[in-house]
Amino acid sequence: IMAHSFWDAAAPLISVTEKHPFLVSMVDGTLDLENFQYYVVQDALYLTDFADCLNRLGNKMMECGGNEEISKRLHQFAVGAEECEKDLHRSFFKNFNIDAANAKPMPNTLLYTSYMTRIVSTRPIEEGLAVLLPCFWVYMHVGKCMLALREQLGDSVERPPEFDAWIDMYGGEEFEKEVKDYI
Repeated sequence: IMAHSFWDAAAPLISVTEKHPFLVSMVDGTLDLENFQYYVVQDALYLTDFADCLNRLGNKMMECGGNEEISKRLHQFAVGAEECEKDLHRSFFKNFNIDAANAKPMPNTLLYTSYMTRIVSTRPIEEGLAVLLPCFWVYMHVGKCMLALREQLGDSVERPPEFDAWIDMYGGEEFEKEVKDYI
């Protein structure tokens, strides 16, 4: 119930996010491929830190004498980010011949991930869980919105298969199941 009150409070911002030009142009096929490639490199860096935060929370849960099942689940979420989500990104790197081995986070990525890491590392577990929630929840919601727009547009537009793969992952039932489990 509390998580849904957060969602309701963020509704105006979420509404803007649903219509963000980057996301809409992914669906209508007008997104510049270079912008997408830049994004996936930064997102892969983000996912590394996101998975680290999930692992830290799982460890913290056990150190504080918390629920072993929840700790284990947090570690499983971390594996999902590191393996499933980053596998998608690695496939993009391969398809686009991107060498991201020496990629550095840009300022916005670094600000966000350092904030998450600080909260997870220094604040109570509940705050750590809350700071990670928007990533899960907003990506799922945006993925669903993008799926709906893609269905609405039908075959009237062409887009790179990588855009569809991204939409399918974050708008898909498996990701939704994971998000609902986290909530």
